[in-house]
Amino acid sequence: MAFTGKYEVESQENYDAFMKIIGIPDEQIEKGRNFNYTTEVAQNGNDFTWSQIYPGFTLTNKFTAGQEADLQTMSGKKFKGFVRLEGGKLIVDFPKYNHFSEIVGGKLVETSISEGVTFKRISKKVA
Repeated sequence: MAFTGKYEVESQENYDAFMKIIGIPDEQIEKGRNFNYTTEVAQNGNDFTWSQIYPGFTLTNKFTAGQEADLQTMSGKKFKGFVRLEGGKLIVDFPKYNHFSEIVGGKLVETSISEGVTFKRISKKVA
């Protein structure tokens, strides 16, 4: 199970610019910039439960790689999406951005791209 684990954010690149592009309000960007949150992933074959745990709020998406799923964006909007598992990367096309997740050197690396801006988040495994 390559993705299973609990991860804490270690670094982020282009956070503010990316959040503005996808429509997150300035006050939420300011609050979220320094949140210490964790990502918990449970993987059983192609079945995933992916939770981002913020202070006072948890966003969970459950999906099966290779199938359409009901998903929720960072801004809380719900949509139907297709999650793919290709070459060890989970790939999903959100309404306003493309998102790739992979494990590199034991760390969770998440890359989101919208309108030419790339947001990268690296999280270390803590459990």
